[in-house]
Amino acid sequence: MENGKYKYEIHCHTDETSNCGRVPAARLIEIYKERGYDGVVITDHYSQMTFKEKDAFKAGKLYDKFLLGYRTAKEAAGDDFTVLLGMELRGWCSAIDFLVYGMTEDFVKNNGNLLFKYCHRFYKLAKKNGFLIIGPHPYRMFPIRPSLHAVDGIEIYNGKESKEHNQKALAWAKKHNVKIMTSGSDFHRDTHTNFSGILTDEPIKTNDDLIRILKSGNYETITNEANF
Repeated sequence: MENGKYKYEIHCHTDETSNCGRVPAARLIEIYKERGYDGVVITDHYSQMTFKEKDAFKAGKLYDKFLLGYRTAKEAAGDDFTVLLGMELRGWCSAIDFLVYGMTEDFVKNNGNLLFKYCHRFYKLAKKNGFLIIGPHPYRMFPIRPSLHAVDGIEIYNGKESKEHNQKALAWAKKHNVKIMTSGSDFHRDTHTNFSGILTDEPIKTNDDLIRILKSGNYETITNEANF
């Protein structure tokens, strides 16, 4: 906890699943416990960068690979630390990422190859299942940002982004009256020091807790002055 509030990371990646991840899931859990966090949402990449091209058309192979980091983190966490399944989804040959909250193992298993369910199609599927979709680091690449008709909110602070990019993300979200604004470290390596996330008045134990709190706005974003 921090200042009497519960502390959660909601954007992080594991070595087991994300090819760009460099920290094994068990070590990731240790790091966040050491930093005083009460839980994490594992948002490993579900994209062609994660899966080998020869496996990209085999939903079963994608399912096992994608869940490995989350399952390893959950096993390492114990009963006193929350680990939830999220996703950073990028469609095949796309350049736009989507953070998905509320994700379940059954959904990943039963909905085929998500690489080919592009933004508006996936948004409809997400709404049907009660998920939230957040547009992460909207100023990272080119000037490409997600359609505001395909997301529920915007990540206005990303621990890997520059101060300029984060300020632009916040201004864009405010300009369009975005209701859900989030913060995440986008943790990939143990050298990433801009730990971020959200502070809440109540513990988050389940996906339902996370979705309800994000929708209610009853949370604070954790930011670093040097990047915000």
